[in-house]
Amino acid sequence: MTQHTVFRDLLQAAAGTELPHWPRVADALTMRRIEAGGTVFLQDVEHPFVYAVETGLLKLCYLAEDGTEWIKSFASEGRFFASIAALQPGGHTSFMVTAIEDSVLERLDYRLLADLARKHLAWSHALHTMTLVFAARKEARERELLTLDAQDRYLAFCAANPDLSRRIPQKDLARHLGVTPVGLNRIVMRLRRLDGRPTVDGDADRPRSS
Repeated sequence: MTQHTVFRDLLQAAAGTELPHWPRVADALTMRRIEAGGTVFLQDVEHPFVYAVETGLLKLCYLAEDGTEWIKSFASEGRFFASIAALQPGGHTSFMVTAIEDSVLERLDYRLLADLARKHLAWSHALHTMTLVFAARKEARERELLTLDAQDRYLAFCAANPDLSRRIPQKDLARHLGVTPVGLNRIVMRLRRLDGRPTVDGDADRPRSS
């Protein structure tokens, strides 16, 4: 019976065809359960692995020398992530990943995927397509930071991620958008006033404070 995993679905969709030697990959695939607040991997360590999210929510963030956290992105069900810098021989992670919610992840050693890509066109195409997805995410993020003000960044995030905007704590969403939690709360309240909606505690789509 064919084993279906998040990774299999993602990679096969990227390849556009059946992937040869999938049992070899399935045997190498490991599952990780990370409790909320737990760490998937640290910044500046050797970690040549790629992850796919089965369940849960995680934040990918840069940690400054003074301990300041800058959140680059989030990963939830059906998404994949890795530190590209760490996938190169001798490379180290450029950011860290921690769980916002209890999460279940699939993990694959990138060196296995790279070996298959050297030998099989379907695998090469799959990795190429997934690399383009990484690049597109990064490009979209840079564009928003450079061309949109804080309110428009918030609106764009909510439009693209309606479910996540309800699950992400306000302090984390603020760090992702490049504003303070107080600044984000002001944006949310201002938008509600313009929309004629009540600004009372308990609204379903209010960013959580913790």
